Amino acid sequence: MSGDGSGRRRHVQLLGHLACVLGAPAVLTTLYYVAPLDHGFSVLSFGALLAGLVLFGALVGWQASAISRSEHPRLRALEALATAVPLFLLLFSASYVLLSDGNPQSFSEPLNRTSALYFTVTVFATVGFGDIVPTTPTGRVVTTLQMVADLVVVGIVAKVLFGAVRIGLTRRLGKYEQ
Repeated sequence: MSGDGSGRRRHVQLLGHLACVLGAPAVLTTLYYVAPLDHGFSVLSFGALLAGLVLFGALVGWQASAISRSEHPRLRALEALATAVPLFLLLFSASYVLLSDGNPQSFSEPLNRTSALYFTVTVFATVGFGDIVPTTPTGRVVTTLQMVADLVVVGIVAKVLFGAVRIGLTRRLGKYEQ
Protein backbone atom coordinates (compact mmCIF):
# COMPACT_ATOMS: atom_id res chain seq x y z
CA MET A 1 0.00 0.00 0.00
CA SER A 2 2.73 2.46 0.87
CA GLY A 3 4.22 1.99 -2.62
CA ASP A 4 0.92 3.13 -4.14
CA GLY A 5 0.90 6.31 -2.05
CA SER A 6 4.53 7.03 -2.88
CA GLY A 7 3.94 6.55 -6.60
CA ARG A 8 0.86 8.74 -6.49
CA ARG A 9 2.76 11.43 -4.56
CA ARG A 10 5.59 11.36 -7.12
CA HIS A 11 3.06 11.61 -9.96
CA VAL A 12 1.42 14.65 -8.33
CA GLN A 13 4.86 16.23 -7.83
CA LEU A 14 5.72 15.69 -11.50
CA LEU A 15 2.42 17.25 -12.55
CA GLY A 16 3.14 20.21 -10.28
CA HIS A 17 6.56 20.71 -11.87
CA LEU A 18 5.04 20.41 -15.35
CA ALA A 19 2.36 22.98 -14.44
CA CYS A 20 5.08 25.41 -13.35
CA VAL A 21 7.19 24.80 -16.46
CA LEU A 22 4.21 25.49 -18.72
CA GLY A 23 2.38 27.99 -16.52
CA ALA A 24 5.16 30.45 -15.68
CA PRO A 25 5.89 31.44 -19.30
CA ALA A 26 2.15 31.62 -20.04
CA VAL A 27 1.49 33.91 -17.07
CA LEU A 28 4.49 36.13 -17.80
CA THR A 29 3.56 36.42 -21.48
CA THR A 30 -0.04 37.26 -20.60
CA LEU A 31 1.16 39.97 -18.21
CA TYR A 32 3.38 41.35 -20.97
CA TYR A 33 0.45 41.61 -23.37
CA VAL A 34 -1.86 43.32 -20.85
CA ALA A 35 0.71 45.64 -19.22
CA PRO A 36 0.26 49.35 -19.98
CA LEU A 37 3.19 49.96 -22.34
CA ASP A 38 2.06 53.15 -24.00
CA HIS A 39 4.06 55.92 -22.37
CA GLY A 40 7.26 55.84 -24.42
CA PHE A 41 10.83 55.21 -23.33
CA SER A 42 12.38 57.53 -20.76
CA VAL A 43 15.01 57.58 -18.06
CA LEU A 44 12.35 56.04 -15.82
CA SER A 45 11.84 53.23 -18.36
CA PHE A 46 15.58 52.59 -18.50
CA GLY A 47 15.66 52.53 -14.69
CA ALA A 48 12.79 50.06 -14.70
CA LEU A 49 14.71 47.84 -17.13
CA LEU A 50 17.78 47.94 -14.89
CA ALA A 51 15.64 47.25 -11.80
CA GLY A 52 14.03 44.35 -13.67
CA LEU A 53 17.47 42.95 -14.46
CA VAL A 54 18.45 43.21 -10.80
CA LEU A 55 15.20 41.43 -9.91
CA PHE A 56 16.07 38.81 -12.52
CA GLY A 57 19.48 38.29 -10.88
CA ALA A 58 17.87 37.98 -7.46
CA LEU A 59 15.35 35.48 -8.86
CA VAL A 60 18.16 33.37 -10.32
CA GLY A 61 20.01 33.45 -6.99
CA TRP A 62 16.89 32.43 -5.10
CA GLN A 63 16.15 29.73 -7.67
CA ALA A 64 19.70 28.34 -7.36
CA SER A 65 19.26 28.07 -3.62
CA ALA A 66 15.89 26.34 -4.03
CA ILE A 67 17.35 23.94 -6.60
CA SER A 68 20.20 22.92 -4.31
CA ARG A 69 17.71 22.10 -1.51
CA SER A 70 15.12 20.45 -3.74
CA GLU A 71 14.15 16.79 -3.61
CA HIS A 72 14.10 16.91 -7.44
CA PRO A 73 16.82 19.40 -8.44
CA ARG A 74 16.65 18.73 -12.18
CA LEU A 75 12.92 19.38 -12.31
CA ARG A 76 13.36 22.45 -10.12
CA ALA A 77 16.03 23.73 -12.54
CA LEU A 78 13.59 23.35 -15.44
CA GLU A 79 11.09 25.44 -13.46
CA ALA A 80 13.78 28.06 -12.85
CA LEU A 81 14.62 28.27 -16.54
CA ALA A 82 10.92 28.39 -17.46
CA THR A 83 10.54 31.42 -15.22
CA ALA A 84 13.85 33.25 -15.58
CA VAL A 85 14.37 33.13 -19.35
CA PRO A 86 10.89 34.40 -20.29
CA LEU A 87 11.15 37.13 -17.63
CA PHE A 88 14.50 38.22 -19.06
CA LEU A 89 13.22 38.25 -22.65
CA LEU A 90 9.98 40.03 -21.76
CA LEU A 91 11.87 42.78 -19.86
CA PHE A 92 13.77 43.66 -23.02
CA SER A 93 10.73 43.22 -25.23
CA ALA A 94 8.74 45.68 -23.09
CA SER A 95 11.63 48.14 -23.32
CA TYR A 96 11.61 47.86 -27.11
CA VAL A 97 7.85 48.45 -27.22
CA LEU A 98 8.27 51.58 -25.09
CA LEU A 99 11.21 52.76 -27.16
CA SER A 100 9.34 52.26 -30.43
CA ASP A 101 6.21 53.90 -29.02
CA GLY A 102 8.14 56.97 -27.90
CA ASN A 103 10.17 57.19 -31.11
CA PRO A 104 8.90 55.01 -33.99
CA GLN A 105 12.15 55.72 -35.87
CA SER A 106 14.13 53.77 -33.23
CA PHE A 107 13.85 50.62 -35.32
CA SER A 108 13.62 49.91 -39.02
CA GLU A 109 9.87 49.54 -38.47
CA PRO A 110 7.55 50.49 -35.60
CA LEU A 111 7.31 47.66 -33.07
CA ASN A 112 4.16 46.33 -31.50
CA ARG A 113 4.38 43.79 -28.67
CA THR A 114 4.65 40.78 -30.94
CA SER A 115 7.29 42.27 -33.23
CA ALA A 116 9.25 43.48 -30.19
CA LEU A 117 9.15 39.98 -28.72
CA TYR A 118 10.25 38.58 -32.08
CA PHE A 119 13.15 41.05 -32.21
CA THR A 120 14.14 40.21 -28.63
CA VAL A 121 14.22 36.49 -29.34
CA THR A 122 16.21 36.92 -32.57
CA VAL A 123 18.79 38.96 -30.65
CA PHE A 124 18.85 36.40 -27.80
CA ALA A 125 19.24 33.49 -30.22
CA THR A 126 21.92 35.45 -32.11
CA VAL A 127 20.00 34.78 -35.30
CA GLY A 128 19.60 38.44 -36.23
CA PHE A 129 17.58 38.04 -39.41
CA GLY A 130 18.07 41.73 -40.13
CA ASP A 131 14.42 42.45 -40.86
CA ILE A 132 14.21 44.59 -37.70
CA VAL A 133 17.24 46.62 -36.68
CA PRO A 134 17.77 49.46 -34.20
CA THR A 135 18.36 52.75 -36.01
CA THR A 136 18.78 55.32 -33.22
CA PRO A 137 21.55 55.56 -30.63
CA THR A 138 19.12 54.72 -27.82
CA GLY A 139 17.83 51.67 -29.68
CA ARG A 140 21.38 50.51 -30.29
CA VAL A 141 22.38 51.06 -26.64
CA VAL A 142 19.43 49.02 -25.35
CA THR A 143 20.05 46.29 -27.94
CA THR A 144 23.75 46.19 -27.05
CA LEU A 145 22.81 45.93 -23.38
CA GLN A 146 20.60 42.97 -24.26
CA MET A 147 23.38 41.27 -26.24
CA VAL A 148 25.81 41.58 -23.32
CA ALA A 149 23.15 40.43 -20.86
CA ASP A 150 22.36 37.49 -23.19
CA LEU A 151 25.94 36.31 -22.82
CA VAL A 152 25.62 36.57 -19.04
CA VAL A 153 22.36 34.63 -19.04
CA VAL A 154 23.66 31.88 -21.27
CA GLY A 155 27.01 31.59 -19.50
CA ILE A 156 26.81 32.53 -15.87
CA VAL A 157 23.15 31.80 -15.16
CA ALA A 158 23.38 28.37 -16.78
CA LYS A 159 26.52 27.63 -14.74
CA VAL A 160 24.83 28.76 -11.51
CA LEU A 161 21.68 26.71 -12.13
CA PHE A 162 23.54 23.59 -13.24
CA GLY A 163 25.90 23.95 -10.26
CA ALA A 164 22.86 24.10 -8.00
CA VAL A 165 21.54 20.92 -9.63
CA ARG A 166 24.87 19.21 -8.92
CA ILE A 167 24.74 20.32 -5.28
CA GLY A 168 21.14 19.15 -4.96
CA LEU A 169 21.93 15.76 -6.49
CA THR A 170 24.95 15.36 -4.20
CA ARG A 171 22.82 16.20 -1.13
CA ARG A 172 20.11 13.83 -2.28
CA LEU A 173 22.63 11.04 -2.87
CA GLY A 174 24.14 11.64 0.58
CA LYS A 175 20.66 11.50 2.12
CA TYR A 176 19.99 8.09 0.56
CA GLU A 177 23.35 6.69 1.67
CA GLN A 178 22.64 7.44 5.35
